[in-house]
Amino acid sequence: MDRVYRSDIPAHLKALEKLKADFAALKTETDWSRLRIEPLLAHVKYLDRLLRAKEFSRERSRLRRGVEMFHADLVYLRINIRGLKKLLADRRKT
Repeated sequence: MDRVYRSDIPAHLKALEKLKADFAALKTETDWSRLRIEPLLAHVKYLDRLLRAKEFSRERSRLRRGVEMFHADLVYLRINIRGLKKLLADRRKT
């Protein structure tokens, strides 16, 4: 779980930055970037900083102890990114 978590957090960061750019190119009534993407980006950036912090450098090998909590982060981000991608695809069709 620790390897997946450490590799997925930067991947989610890149996906959210791409979604932010894609939504900026669209004209929609709802500012999805400000409403959803920016809060998610802030959360992902915070998690990424925590993973890289010296304070928790020894914890990297022990992330398995909190598998449920770390898994919940990944599920939360995946669901939101999937929903934003679907919304983007729907908006591009119209």
